[in-house]
Amino acid sequence: MIVTIQPSEIKGTIQAPASKSSMQRGCAAALLYLGTTIIRNPGHSNDDKAALGVIKDLGAKVETLADGSLQITGGGVNPESGAVSCGESGLGIRMFTPIVSMSNKRITINGEGSLVTRPMDFFDEVLPQLGVEIVSREGKLPLQVKGPLQPKNITIDGSLSSQFLTGLLMAYAASNAKGVTITVDNLKSKPYIDLTLAVMKQFGWQVENRNYEQFHFSGTTNHKPQTINYTVEGDWSGAAFLLVTGAIAGDITVKGLDVQSTQADRAVLQALQACGARLSIQAEQIEIGPGALKAFQFDATECPDLFPPLVALASYCKGTTVIEGAGRLTHKESNRALTLQEEFGKMGVEIELQDDLMLIKGGNGLKGAAVHSHHDHRIAMACAVAALKATGETVISEAHAINKSYPDFYEHIQSLGAVVQKQFENEPI
Repeated sequence: MIVTIQPSEIKGTIQAPASKSSMQRGCAAALLYLGTTIIRNPGHSNDDKAALGVIKDLGAKVETLADGSLQITGGGVNPESGAVSCGESGLGIRMFTPIVSMSNKRITINGEGSLVTRPMDFFDEVLPQLGVEIVSREGKLPLQVKGPLQPKNITIDGSLSSQFLTGLLMAYAASNAKGVTITVDNLKSKPYIDLTLAVMKQFGWQVENRNYEQFHFSGTTNHKPQTINYTVEGDWSGAAFLLVTGAIAGDITVKGLDVQSTQADRAVLQALQACGARLSIQAEQIEIGPGALKAFQFDATECPDLFPPLVALASYCKGTTVIEGAGRLTHKESNRALTLQEEFGKMGVEIELQDDLMLIKGGNGLKGAAVHSHHDHRIAMACAVAALKATGETVISEAHAINKSYPDFYEHIQSLGAVVQKQFENEPI
């Protein structure tokens, strides 16, 4: 799909999309929970659909209720076939692999798109220590595993992603780990582990967090024979693009976000305050509009998914914005540091990379251009947001990449006044 964005005046109220981080964790917990779960406000991104597909293949029964909620009957890992697919979801592959490994059956774990090139050698190193047989394609997908996973004291590297730890925490808890500890070196993206632990607590699994360096399982659970009601949070990752849209292009109100959320990308509010956007944070909504935008400094090490929307924001901020944490961008859907540099360069924005720093020279105006998503959902959205105040139209190729996380994105910005034209080229949407 090709999407053309014209310079637009933005105004109105919008509901934040459902969080795929929250949705996918809820799906995994519902699979492992020995009972029934009602998931309210479920997401429908490609990653969410992939998570539902995985838990169905692992034995969960999923029904859609009249109000759109999902009723999931779990009961643990009971594979119905010899293979599962995580689509293009990085969280999905990293979270579900330890969970799949709880089975004593040999199961192949597949992925699609950029996921097949992303490193998974973490599992080659860790799973054999837990009694799991694993075969990979030299550290890449597909993975073939055979358990059952046996929780033991183990030390892992947390520098690449916290998502590996999320899967281990859930698998250990659901395997009734007792008296064992996962020790983690150099853990990144700690807020996402807070989210994992919050979900686990809601489902009755107790884990002792020792300063993000050790996670101890005492065997304590609080499972009750009752239905769990799990509400998927509004997504700060997707809403970051909406909030930046307001800061750049017009006064908007965003509803459905929990300002107390453990989601890492809630930190976008710090950047918006630092750059001088007009911002009003209320219990039920966030109001935002353009101000005299100035360059800012921001550490995105714990929230690397904020780089794309913050680059769009920084492009309109007078001066040189410095964002730390660029090293976290290598193994995303694209190498996002280089991709942002290339695509925003086409729009006239100079981006310099210095080791772990990204320097964006903004405030000089943007020009419409022909850009490419690189099959990366966040790059497509960043270019679309930046286009709203550019001179001339911007044409985004492979624009359907947004379906991975935020399939309603173009419709949502259209509802706020963005002039958006779609042209389909037989791509899946």
